[in-house]
Amino acid sequence: MTVSRRHKAPTKSKYSLRDTLMSYAFLAPALILLALFTFYPLAYGSYLGFTEYGGARFGQGLPPKWIGLDNFRTLIADPLFLKSMVNSVKYLIIVPVLQLASLAVAVLVNKNLPGMAFFRAAYYVPVVTSISLAAVMWDWIYNKDGTLNWILTNAHLIAKDSTFGWLNNELTAFWAVMLVTFWRGFGYYMVLYLAGLQGIPEELEEAAVLDGAGAWKRFWSITVPLMKPTILLCSLLSTIAALRVLEEVLVLTNGGPLNSTYTALMYVYSKAFQGFNFDYGLASAAGLVVAAVALLLSVINFRVFRDDTGGGK
Repeated sequence: MTVSRRHKAPTKSKYSLRDTLMSYAFLAPALILLALFTFYPLAYGSYLGFTEYGGARFGQGLPPKWIGLDNFRTLIADPLFLKSMVNSVKYLIIVPVLQLASLAVAVLVNKNLPGMAFFRAAYYVPVVTSISLAAVMWDWIYNKDGTLNWILTNAHLIAKDSTFGWLNNELTAFWAVMLVTFWRGFGYYMVLYLAGLQGIPEELEEAAVLDGAGAWKRFWSITVPLMKPTILLCSLLSTIAALRVLEEVLVLTNGGPLNSTYTALMYVYSKAFQGFNFDYGLASAAGLVVAAVALLLSVINFRVFRDDTGGGK
C-alpha cells in the first residue's frame, strides 16, 4: 500500500510587519539617544584625533583640518604624555589588590550572621559619597597635621618633626591618591561579588561538606569556578576604571607634585579644557591611545578569565 505524504503548507511568519514596526518604534527612543550621545561622539572624537582642531583655529570657527598621524607623533615626542601613560599603567597595580580584597570581604559578609546587613551597607557608603566631600576628608587625613601623621607619630613610627603632607610629597602622592581610589571602589566590587556568591546553589556547598571538603577546598573547587563570569566583569570594570582615573587626581593633586600623579586621562582633560589652547585634536588622539590600551587589556582579561565550564559560551 502506498502512503501518500502530505506536504505542509509554508507557515506564515510569526510576527507580522505591523509587529516588527511596533517593536522598532519602542526601540527608537533608546536608539536615538544612543546615536546622539554615544555613537556620534565616539565617531566624531575618533575623527578629531586625526585632525588639527584647537587654539586659533577653534577660536576662529574654522573646521578641523586633516593631518593624519601628526597628533600621534606629537604624543610620542611629549615627555608629559609618556609620563602620564606610565602613571596610568602603574595604577593598574590596584586592580588585583582591589579584586582580592573585595572578593574576600564579600565571602565574609555572605554569612548569615547578626549585623551582616550593617556591614554590607557600611562598605558601600564610599561608593555613594561625592568626590568633593571625599576630597575634603582625605585632604584632611593626608595633611601635615592630619589624622594619618597623628596616628603614625603616636605609634612612634615617625618622629613629630618628620611629618609631611602626603599629597605634597613626590614619593607618596601617587600611592595616597591610589588609596582613595581603592576606598571609593571597594564597596562597589564587593556588592557585585556578593551578588555572584548568592547565585551559587547551596546544594553544591552542602554536597561538598558531606564529601568532607574543607572551606578552602570548597572555595577553590566550587566558588571560584562558578564566579568566573563575575570575576571577569569586575576585573574588566576595575581595569578600565584604573586607566581612566581622573576625579581623584583632579581634586586632590591636579597632577602634582612634579607630575607624579599625572594620569593619561588628566592629560586628555588638560589639553582639551585647561589653559587657552583647547587642543581637541591632540586630546582626542590621546584618548584613542588610552582606549586602545583599555581594549588590549580587556582582551587579556577575557583570555585569562574566560569561562571554561560552558556557561560563558
